Amino acid sequence: MKTISIAVEPEIQVAFEQANDEDKQALGALISSFFKDRLASKNLVEVMREIGDRAEKRGLTPEILNELLNDEDEG
Repeated sequence: MKTISIAVEPEIQVAFEQANDEDKQALGALISSFFKDRLASKNLVEVMREIGDRAEKRGLTPEILNELLNDEDEG
């Protein structure tokens, strides 16, 4: 684990300093979860973009994809 610093209002600083260890750990877990979710979303978008780029390079246009998807719906 690494330590980070964030700017907060003075009353938040006091509340944090007075919090018990369990609450401080819970806050750390919440912050970690927040950023992990953002990183995962970013990575998913990047993966989707790469898949789209590869498909286009192989000749799959949006029109062809729509035709394929429409054929699946009808079949």
